[in-house]
Amino acid sequence: MWGRRRARRGGHSAEELRVRRREREAALRKARRQEQLVSKRLLREDSAAEEGAQHGADVVPDPLPEDEVLELLRGVQRGSEDRKRWLGRLRWALQNEETQQKFVRLDGSIRTLTGLFTSSLADLQLEAARCLHELSHSSVPAVAEACLPVTSYLLTYLSGHSLELTELCLYTLGNLVVESEAVRKQLLPQGIIPVLASCIQSPHEAVLEGVGYVLSQLLQAKEAPREIIPLVLDSALPQHMLQLVCSGLKAGMGAAVEFAWCLHYIICGHKDNVQLLALGAVPALTSLLLDLASQLPQDAPEGLELVRADDPFLCSALLSLELLPALLQLLTWSQMGTVLVLTVLCNMAEKGQLQCQGLLQQPLLAQLLPLLTLPDPEAVGQCLELLHLLFLHCPEAAADFTRQGGHQALEQHQSTPELQERAQALLDMVRQPPGAPSACQATLAASSSALP
Repeated sequence: MWGRRRARRGGHSAEELRVRRREREAALRKARRQEQLVSKRLLREDSAAEEGAQHGADVVPDPLPEDEVLELLRGVQRGSEDRKRWLGRLRWALQNEETQQKFVRLDGSIRTLTGLFTSSLADLQLEAARCLHELSHSSVPAVAEACLPVTSYLLTYLSGHSLELTELCLYTLGNLVVESEAVRKQLLPQGIIPVLASCIQSPHEAVLEGVGYVLSQLLQAKEAPREIIPLVLDSALPQHMLQLVCSGLKAGMGAAVEFAWCLHYIICGHKDNVQLLALGAVPALTSLLLDLASQLPQDAPEGLELVRADDPFLCSALLSLELLPALLQLLTWSQMGTVLVLTVLCNMAEKGQLQCQGLLQQPLLAQLLPLLTLPDPEAVGQCLELLHLLFLHCPEAAADFTRQGGHQALEQHQSTPELQERAQALLDMVRQPPGAPSACQATLAASSSALP
């Protein structure tokens, strides 16, 4: 990574920069699910930090006129000692999308960068790679497609000895594949899947995280179920992904979360996941959840966006595969964790009586009572919603709840404007006198009468 060493002049460490990128990616993934956004990543901030933030990390240059862009290209083409300085100026200018478009339209521009990228001079090679990385971040498909001639070299240098260059090539590829189907169609025959299968065996966390990023970008393509997922499943990638997910914090949580997302995209896009199950996908993901619950700081939300269950099959799987205890460990981990886990539990309870019975076999009511005293109205509201569903489908749960002191816990919310209506509705439910058999009891009676 460009900023792997602690940056000079008071900059951030490489790990801090990685964490910042992961936080932004978590937000982007959420937005992408809702709005179909394209997610890309920049390593620019790392370079700015290492070089003392010469221009300022958040300052985007103004677009250059055509003649100045041409001057930059000619400066880069000159075989002088100043070539590295010209490349640095070009990289700065290419942060502007309008300048990017002018540059790729110039005759010989990409050919020149490709020549320098394949140079035997390491400093020129790295600067040219940074210029290509800026181009890969463009939101204009034509700019990404202009980089087509360099894709085979990007793959080649993934097996090189420079950690900085390897990571840079990975993120450049990840940016390119998400924007252009033409780039993906070129990279697949060039062997991007076998190359990633080789890179995933790297001992370096930064490389592993980059591999996860490229793979997750590929697996989100519209043609992934048909053209990409089968290639991934036929490679050694699933086995290594699951090992890294299982190792959790030992391999680096950033990498583990990236590969958990890859597994998520495979499962969503592939109907028959017997192979992943046979390789141990469920224990691996359970292990990751437990690592998140037990070892990360309470204010770190990273990876929790992986928790959701809205499909009846997934809700059943949580019970039948005995994942619920692991999930419940996240209940009191953090504010975000509490709300997300309660949402999953509500999705399960909403499916009906059998799911509620499965939930109540756990010491769930006892774990919900302390949550009603939390100062967070969102978490308390979600807890009230879950109790409502449990009481609706299994009325005897209301009596158990009352015996454990739940009545008093509900009464304290009668004066809270945003919660009082739901709290009162639950109080009405728990105050109902015992009468006809509950839905759960009726089911059990019917099951008993059907036995020989």
